[in-house]
Amino acid sequence: MYKKVAVVILNWNGLGLLKQFLPEVIATSPEARIVVADNGSTDNSVDWVRATYPEEVDIIAFDKNYGFARGYNMAVAQIDEPLVVLLNSDVAPAEGWLKPLVEMMESDINIAACQPRIMQVADHDRYEYAGAAGGFLDRNGYPYCRGRVMSHVESDHGQYSDPIEIDWASGAALMTRPKLYIKAGGLDEHFFAHMEEIDLCWRFRLMGYKLMAEPDSTVYHLGGGSLAMGSPRKTYLNFRNNLLMLYKNLPKKIRRKKLIERRLLDTLAWTMNVVTGKWGHAGAIMRAHNDYRRMVKNIYKAEVEKLDNENPDRRNLLENRPNLLTSYYLRRHKTFSSIHSQTPIPKIKDVIT
Repeated sequence: MYKKVAVVILNWNGLGLLKQFLPEVIATSPEARIVVADNGSTDNSVDWVRATYPEEVDIIAFDKNYGFARGYNMAVAQIDEPLVVLLNSDVAPAEGWLKPLVEMMESDINIAACQPRIMQVADHDRYEYAGAAGGFLDRNGYPYCRGRVMSHVESDHGQYSDPIEIDWASGAALMTRPKLYIKAGGLDEHFFAHMEEIDLCWRFRLMGYKLMAEPDSTVYHLGGGSLAMGSPRKTYLNFRNNLLMLYKNLPKKIRRKKLIERRLLDTLAWTMNVVTGKWGHAGAIMRAHNDYRRMVKNIYKAEVEKLDNENPDRRNLLENRPNLLTSYYLRRHKTFSSIHSQTPIPKIKDVIT
């Protein structure tokens, strides 16, 4: 039977999560092909899926752990369906979650990807940190969401119930078009983890496509499955990958200025961590900047220079965006609504054309 969408769950030694969440994915996704892409697990994950769901789940088994980004890239390359959902293994979809997403994608061929409303597993009325009701970037490249600004997470009171064009769709539950995903280059395998979906969505937008949030679809995300919120490793990846993302996607004419500004802001963050005795996080920020410079020189410089030459008029998609640090820390705006009551959200057509 032909199906429009494949739901791909990347797994590495996640038997416990599969036992908890896979039954709900199967029960709520009768119209989809369910695929577990296994990154060389050694915890009998594959044997359990094959024995428990021999008819309901297809398996793509890799010979070793290729990491999050490359694992998904290898899996998506084997998907024949016109639509695919990259779904974290710690996500429980609500009943009927796929139909609104499919209808959204089918309503406009210029939509590259969309995401559902992402709520917490522990509290179904509270938005989840990694995506909430749609992702955005401020003028400095800092990510935030409808429903989550910095560490402040909102409860859902219907304030974000409308579909909206966004800057990035969460990798926790991202629906996209496999052919377009591959054309855009997929997830950047050098990122390892964190912000790789934001980088991909930025590339989609530079290609002239839109990203959407569809709140009529809901999933519940456990979150924190890979790295804890307070982990210095997480701090390192967030700072390093954010810098790499800016270097890759900003137009040449403002790239240097913007990265100098970010270096100053990151120095302030480093100082605050030193003053408060958070030495692990301070060290992580220093390593992030050192490795950023090394990776630009050894990996990205030639590629970005080629893009600059091919498209010297590449648009600045951060133009006319709010300053998240000023809004949050100085003006005390803790919610997406309060921030954007003063700064309207630019549409992709306004910055591309």
